[in-house]
Amino acid sequence: MKKGILVVAAIAVLFGCMPRKMPHVEKPWVRIEKTAAGHFQMFVADKPFTVQGVCYAPIPIGKSHLFNFPSDPAKPWMVDGPLMQAMGVNTIRLYTPGDDWPACRAMIEELYAQWGIRTIMGHSLGFWDYPPANYAEEEFLVKVTEDVLHMVDFFKDSPAILFWNLGNENNYSFDGRVNPWSTPEIDALPTFGEQSDERARLYYSFINALTKKIKAADPNHPVSLGNGETVGLKSAAEYCPDVDMIGAIVYRGKVFGNFFKEIKRKFDKPVVLTEFGCDAFNAVTQKEDQNNQAIYLKSQWLDLETHLAGGTGEGNCLGGVIFEWTDEWWKTSDSNRDSWLVHDTEAGWGVGAFAFDAKAGKNMNEEWFGIVAIAPELEQGVNKRMPRKAYYVLQRLWTIDKAARAEEEKAADRRPLRGQKIQ
Repeated sequence: MKKGILVVAAIAVLFGCMPRKMPHVEKPWVRIEKTAAGHFQMFVADKPFTVQGVCYAPIPIGKSHLFNFPSDPAKPWMVDGPLMQAMGVNTIRLYTPGDDWPACRAMIEELYAQWGIRTIMGHSLGFWDYPPANYAEEEFLVKVTEDVLHMVDFFKDSPAILFWNLGNENNYSFDGRVNPWSTPEIDALPTFGEQSDERARLYYSFINALTKKIKAADPNHPVSLGNGETVGLKSAAEYCPDVDMIGAIVYRGKVFGNFFKEIKRKFDKPVVLTEFGCDAFNAVTQKEDQNNQAIYLKSQWLDLETHLAGGTGEGNCLGGVIFEWTDEWWKTSDSNRDSWLVHDTEAGWGVGAFAFDAKAGKNMNEEWFGIVAIAPELEQGVNKRMPRKAYYVLQRLWTIDKAARAEEEKAADRRPLRGQKIQ
């Protein structure tokens, strides 16, 4: 018997059939997996993670978007961090890292180290730069690619990074409504639809090539396609398959309607709502309206929640980022310095689904989207923070109610099946 075992072992060695220890493969620090039910779930350091985020641009009263807030010596994030943590915020979204990358890294790492808040790091892909973006010009694409990869290389080892978000509403340029771009070849196409489709093909093909390069440089963080609504996503599915998820900007009123179903149908990827919300100014009454802001944000989050993994909806949502943390007083007129000192009430655009002031026509007040209001007086060196009702409603949803639901689930797991005794 022993002789037979030795012979078998020898043969196994000769033919390489002996059991081998499999090499250890490190999992990405942040990854997305499909559950047994076919739902998408994000994991951070092997723990399930739902994005509970806010768009973050703490620009002081009297300054504009040109102000590089990560370099602000007043460090507004040191005031905002405890407020965010108390509310249940676990993520901020930065549209760009700004002009001072070391200062930005220091800021996001302080938010992470002290309050456990991670960062979605964005890049506009030159969409708002001068000269204007043209995704058909090779020289422009090379420049943007270099800048993005430089950003990734600089921030990728930071424990604060959650994922990369490429673009914002760049897809709205396909039909020329925002920052139009073109070429003689595109203009020569016979129909407007063909011209728009060709811009989509060029843009999403660029995003896909860029995504591959980012993943080669940084395998530990997912890459998100920043997209306005679901516009162009059928083209994205064809030309941009290598992105890990969609970062969508969505304003549809109290609920998101068929949005998550539409995502599944057009481009079956997980989605983070990287911008949604409701302003706190009533364009009809011409007064601050904290009640409706709170009502709409609560309804939006509860709707979003049904589409998380394990929910009753599509199971393709990874969380959401509310627009925004604090009001920005410069937004009505970014070229009029005097207006940056005034909290303007002029609405810039309209969405009928926000019914409480829809009859005003233009009812979206860009300077009033904060869930935290700010005042000219200073506290701790920054404009005084005044949380609105929406802050406390979300705090309950993201902390108290969430904890209570978790306890209910644990209790349900402990309940004996019929005929089963409790140990």
